[in-house]
Amino acid sequence: MTPVKNPPMMTATRSSKSRAAFKARPIQKSSISDDIVQQIMKQISSGNLKPGERLPSERDLCKSFNTGRSSLREALRCLSIMGVLTARVGEGTSVSTDGSKFLETVMQWRFITEKYDIRNLMETRISLEGLAAASSAERATEDEIAALEILIERMEGFVDDAKRYGALDLEFHLGIARASQNQVIYDLVSLIRGQLVRALAEVLVVPDARPRSTEEHKGIISSIRKRNPEAARKAMQAHLEAAITRYEDAHVSS
Repeated sequence: MTPVKNPPMMTATRSSKSRAAFKARPIQKSSISDDIVQQIMKQISSGNLKPGERLPSERDLCKSFNTGRSSLREALRCLSIMGVLTARVGEGTSVSTDGSKFLETVMQWRFITEKYDIRNLMETRISLEGLAAASSAERATEDEIAALEILIERMEGFVDDAKRYGALDLEFHLGIARASQNQVIYDLVSLIRGQLVRALAEVLVVPDARPRSTEEHKGIISSIRKRNPEAARKAMQAHLEAAITRYEDAHVSS
């Protein structure tokens, strides 16, 4: 008679560790999937579930939450769409190691539902991108600074083409945010710029807007090149304040 083999010790240990780390209370309400989402989010924010850590199996989660698989799967699918969890066939579900998708989803939803005023968004840019410019003056690499200078040269070549110029303008501002070496700044600048596409396009068709913007960009990069954070901050803020004025002038004339 062939002896029955015991399952590998490593698998059993991993499973027991996963069950020990995961804490859940049985769901008492009828709105089950929402409660599961909240509990998992709370465990991630508290550090009990860490980035990259695998969740217990569906069977164990159903037992912990005292719920059925359909409600559990609905909650896990929601968190996966948001970018909080990552589900892979054959590997189970784990906490995402990159939270940028989750941040982007939440912020985009807020922008869509709140309908922020253009001036409020531009004023937020003044503070945020002023910090980005100052941080870039301290932290940007020589290659990043050189790339920004090349972008300005390309802008000068497309000063008569509002659409191409606008694309380079976006690349320039995102480049400074990236050179700040602060991922949160970069993510927020990207999101706000995305909400301002139409308004910024209107700014760039104002007479002399593109040549003026180019000169302002040169002042920003000059301060970054000189490694002068305060001058870079002021140059960026002055540029964005001028952009607000150009936007308001465009609407008055129209």
